[in-house]
Amino acid sequence: MNKAMDTGGMTLTQKRELIKKLAQKKRVQRNETLPAENDFSLFPEVQALQKQLDELRADQIENPTFLLHQRPCGATTVVNGQEGLNFLHYNYLGMSREPEVLEAAKQAVELYGMSTGGSRLAGGELPIHRALEKELADFIGVEDAVTFLGGHAANESTIGHLLGRQDLLLHDALAHNSILQGGQMAGVEMRAFPHLDWQAAQRILAESRHRYRRVMIAIEGAYSAEGNIPDLPKFIEVKEKHNALLFLDEAHSMGVLGETGRGICEHFGVEPQRVDILMGTLSKALGAAGGYIAGTKTLIRYLRYTAPGFVYSVGMSPPVAAAAFAALRILRAQPQRVERLRQRADLFRHEARRLRLDIGENDHGVVVPVYVNPTLACLRLSENLRKRGVFAGPMIPPVVTPGTSRLRFFVSTVHEEEQIRSAVRIVADELQQLESE
Repeated sequence: MNKAMDTGGMTLTQKRELIKKLAQKKRVQRNETLPAENDFSLFPEVQALQKQLDELRADQIENPTFLLHQRPCGATTVVNGQEGLNFLHYNYLGMSREPEVLEAAKQAVELYGMSTGGSRLAGGELPIHRALEKELADFIGVEDAVTFLGGHAANESTIGHLLGRQDLLLHDALAHNSILQGGQMAGVEMRAFPHLDWQAAQRILAESRHRYRRVMIAIEGAYSAEGNIPDLPKFIEVKEKHNALLFLDEAHSMGVLGETGRGICEHFGVEPQRVDILMGTLSKALGAAGGYIAGTKTLIRYLRYTAPGFVYSVGMSPPVAAAAFAALRILRAQPQRVERLRQRADLFRHEARRLRLDIGENDHGVVVPVYVNPTLACLRLSENLRKRGVFAGPMIPPVVTPGTSRLRFFVSTVHEEEQIRSAVRIVADELQQLESE
C-alpha cells in the first residue's frame, strides 16, 4: 500500500475524517463547490445568529435591537409611536441638538458640501480638518492629533499599524472590540489581564517583557459596558517600569471626567504627555461622529502618512468636522456642563443603590449598568421598561461575559433630575415584579 495512504493505527473517527478530506479534495479537483462554501444560510455563524433570533420569538420577546427612533437624540424619544425616557444615546453634554453646533454644520455644508471628495492625503483635506485637530490637541494637552471617520477605525487602524508579530498587546479583559480587532489585524500576541488589575499587568510584564520587541498596554478611560475607570497613575508606573507603550481609549471619558472634561488624565492630575497614545471619539460628549488619535508630532505625522484607516479612507465629512469643532469650543467655554453631567450621573447611582439595584462598582463616569440575570430576565425587563416608557439597552452574552447580563443607561445633561428618579423607580418596580413571578 502507498505509505501516504497507510491508515494502520488510525481510530475509526480519524479514518472517517481522512475519507471526508479526500472526498472534498476530489470535489475541488472536479471544480465542484461545496454548498456550505457559497450559501450564507449554511455558515455556522449565520445559523448561530438565526438561532438567537428564533429563541427571542419563541420566548415572545420583542427584538430589542435596531429600534427606529422618530425623534432627535435627547432626554426623551419616540419608538414605534411609544414615547419614553431615553437612556440609549451617548449625547452626554447635549451637544447633538445645540443650536451653535447645528449652525456650524449648516455653514460647512454651504461652504464645502457634504464630501471631501477623496482621501485627505491625496487631496481631500479642508481647513476645518486642521482646525479641529489643532483644537483637539490643545484641549487634550498634547502636541498633535489626527481624526478618523470612526472611533472603531481609529483604534483598529492605529493598533494594527503600530504592532507586529514580534510584539505584545497586553489588554484589559473587558477591552472594547476595536482594541481586540486591532491586535488581530497586527497578528500580534495578545494577553489579557483581569479587569482593571494593574498588578496583574505588572506581573505579566515582569515575567515576559524580555520576549517582545514592543509592548502596548491598552486600557480605557471609562469602560463602556461597566462604567468604571482604571487607576491611571498605576498603569503609567507599570508602562514606564517595563518600557512599554500605553494606549488610552477615552471614548467614554473625554468630555466626562475631570473638572473641565479633559478626561481621565485631568481626573487623576496626570500630565497627558505621560500617555503615549490618547484616543477618543467625537460622537459621545461632542455629539458628532468620528474618532481621533492624539500624542506627539512624530506619532501623528507617521499615522497621517501611513495608517491604513486614514490614508485609504475619505476625509471626514465637512459638516461633521465643523459640528465637532463647534461642540469642542462650547465645552471649553462652558465647563459647567461637565459638572451638571456629573451631578446627573451621581443622582442615578444614588437612587439605584437606594432602591437596591445592582450597579456594581460604579462610582465615576456616566455609563451606569443595572445587572440582571439570567439573560432571559434581562431581556424581559428591557421589554417591560419600554412598555412603561423607559428605553435602556440590554447587554447580553456574547457581548458581555456569561452571568453578567445588564441594562446599560447612558446619563446625559439633558436629563432632568425627576426624569432620572422616575426611571430608576420604574426599573426597581419592574424588576421586583419580574422576580416575584
